[in-house]
Amino acid sequence: MADLNLRPKFHITGDEGWINDPNGLIKFGGKYHVFYQSYPADTNWGPIIWGHSISDDLTHWEYLPHALYPDRKYDRDGCFSGSAIEFNGKLYLMYTGYSINGGGSNVRQVQCLAESSDGVSFKKLGVVISADDLPDGYSKADFRDPKVWRENGKFYALMAARVKHGRGRLLLYSSDDLLSWKFEFDVFGKDCDGIMLECPDYNPELGLLIYSEQFAPVEGSKHLNIHTTRFVVGKLDLEKKCFIQTGDSDICDYGFDFYAPQTFSGENIAIGWMDMWDRSHPSSQFGFSGMLTVPRRLSVKNGRMVQSPIVATGPAVEKSVKTNLVDKIKTGVISLRATELSALTLKMRCGGGYYTSLKLDGDEWIFDRSASGTEIRGHEKDLDSVHGLRRMPFIHKPTTELTVVFDKYSVEIFEDGRALTATIYPPDDADGLEFEVKADKCIYSRSEV
Repeated sequence: MADLNLRPKFHITGDEGWINDPNGLIKFGGKYHVFYQSYPADTNWGPIIWGHSISDDLTHWEYLPHALYPDRKYDRDGCFSGSAIEFNGKLYLMYTGYSINGGGSNVRQVQCLAESSDGVSFKKLGVVISADDLPDGYSKADFRDPKVWRENGKFYALMAARVKHGRGRLLLYSSDDLLSWKFEFDVFGKDCDGIMLECPDYNPELGLLIYSEQFAPVEGSKHLNIHTTRFVVGKLDLEKKCFIQTGDSDICDYGFDFYAPQTFSGENIAIGWMDMWDRSHPSSQFGFSGMLTVPRRLSVKNGRMVQSPIVATGPAVEKSVKTNLVDKIKTGVISLRATELSALTLKMRCGGGYYTSLKLDGDEWIFDRSASGTEIRGHEKDLDSVHGLRRMPFIHKPTTELTVVFDKYSVEIFEDGRALTATIYPPDDADGLEFEVKADKCIYSRSEV
């Protein structure tokens, strides 16, 4: 049994072993369901199954029996990522079945369907989009992560693919019954800048497309992670068979640890994987590896994606701050509301010489986890990454609202709709909070989970 004292208080970990992408996010039977890629036998990635957790409030989670196991010929080496939809009172999971078949060009990734009446036990219905349903010229070994939704009486599924001898693409399929699917079009009609795209998510209500990109090239100091996640504001034009961009395109998160987010079916709420490929995982010493972020409410304002955290907390303690403050918090939420903010230095999870900091420097926030605790090593070789730094834009406004979500091994920072997410591994008793601020007025609030 997992030692709950070694787990985050309100972030999903999969209970035991490895966890990565959130899958099948949906509200069904009055509960929020979150499925996720899981390998409970080890703290390293292995043959993937679907873990399962439910919640009433999106903060306190209950683990349910695993939902999908690799036990068919078409998914014998893993039940890869996918999504969920409710139809005729049943819950359907559409996922990628993975079979190695000796490796190389013999690898197959196919799209499969499972159904449930109670949201707990699932019956597999088999392959609904095979590798033979790919257009000519696409790799049968790289075809995964279907995101399914219903629009104007028809089902659509957006998924990642790769052209042979080329790079990642996004493909759209349609269906009348979830069982028989037809290829519609290649969404962008060109290769991505990285090697492969993964985990696409389309929200037709918001006009928001999100996708992850492996081995994307560096873009100054804005994107340094080897793997990243992007958003594009726009719409899938089903008649012209293309994606029409109508707003901004940018990275979804400015931190170290954010990948493969997915929105809940029919809701403007997303959860991402709070970790990153090609990184060390200090939490393995506690029997788990990887976490999911807190849910984030999404909106589009002035053509830009805006994120805000959803956390059920107790009553807030609020006070006015003139220049500095000292407090304690390890699991909960703090917020600062500052008028005419010109300077801020925030130190979090302080104790025994360890701390994590956020500093306002001109037109950017600088996040520093170099002294946070156990070192986290990645494959990035740029100076910011080596020194534990990440940067997020700051645009001066009359009023600045900064929110930080704390759990035992993470901080999630939100300001002006942007987010910066990072795992940290300080000593358990490092719970100090210190900040200095220069503003006409500053209100500080703290609430516990």
